[in-house]
Amino acid sequence: MSSGRGAASRLRAAGWLDEPLPQVRLSIEVFPPKSPEATERLWQNLELFAATGPRFLSVTCGAGGSGESGTFPLAVAIQARFGVPVAAHLTCAFAPRAEIDALLERYRAAGITRIVALRGDPPKETGPYRPRPDGYAYAVDLVRAIQRMGGFEVSVACYPEVHPEAPSAAFDLDNLKRKVEAGAVRAIGQYCFDTDRILRFRDAVARAGIACEFVPGIMPIHSFSQIRRFSAACGASIPTWLADLFEGVPEGSALHGMIAATVVTEQVRRLAAAGFEAIHVYALNRAELPLAIVQILKAARQGAAG
Repeated sequence: MSSGRGAASRLRAAGWLDEPLPQVRLSIEVFPPKSPEATERLWQNLELFAATGPRFLSVTCGAGGSGESGTFPLAVAIQARFGVPVAAHLTCAFAPRAEIDALLERYRAAGITRIVALRGDPPKETGPYRPRPDGYAYAVDLVRAIQRMGGFEVSVACYPEVHPEAPSAAFDLDNLKRKVEAGAVRAIGQYCFDTDRILRFRDAVARAGIACEFVPGIMPIHSFSQIRRFSAACGASIPTWLADLFEGVPEGSALHGMIAATVVTEQVRRLAAAGFEAIHVYALNRAELPLAIVQILKAARQGAAG
């Protein structure tokens, strides 16, 4: 009996059962689709996302993180159709300064004033990243340029597990600080399945005196094999306990979906209980698990109010 009471106590401490949770606003990230079928599915899901009243919908530069050709039209179309706030991703790797500046002017003319400023990556066949001689070298340079133009709210990326190209955690944190000092108001975290690490990163950001909002990133697991590939490419770790949960579970099965929903909602509830009032969801253009997050948070608020 005592062990049961202890378990219940731990759950309450983590924000489970009927303990009150703060209201959490979700921002939801999508990417430009590559086929007519994918486009149709995305717009169906965007309808669902928009109905949840997101903090904003962000439009990335594609699954590989480079190339902006589809970002602008999709961002403009989302804002026009749904009237929700939209944040457009912009990388400095893809074009010279003049082209990036012209695109920023187009965004401003279209009424899109939220930008996620990133370094981005060159095509894989070109090798390691090297700054363009005619471009903005790094994200901090892009942030400065956007601030000089004025009229934009700039978010940047941060890495609870350290950027894979950073020589150390201290170097990576200092890079974030420079981006914030250049004018970024928000740092959106790379997804991380280790919630303790996210909380330690939040503490490190505070100790470093970095004066911006830190929004943790959450990756719902629609396909565990896909997440393995993504994680290997971006430096995110797959904890042993997570791999064990999906061991032998067929993708696309009801069991896979149940495990994925449990993992993501448990992490979101714990982050909410730890005081986060905003979370960024990497939706991968799919609605099932992001909507599960919305429902869980809604039920938690209603239960607390009751």
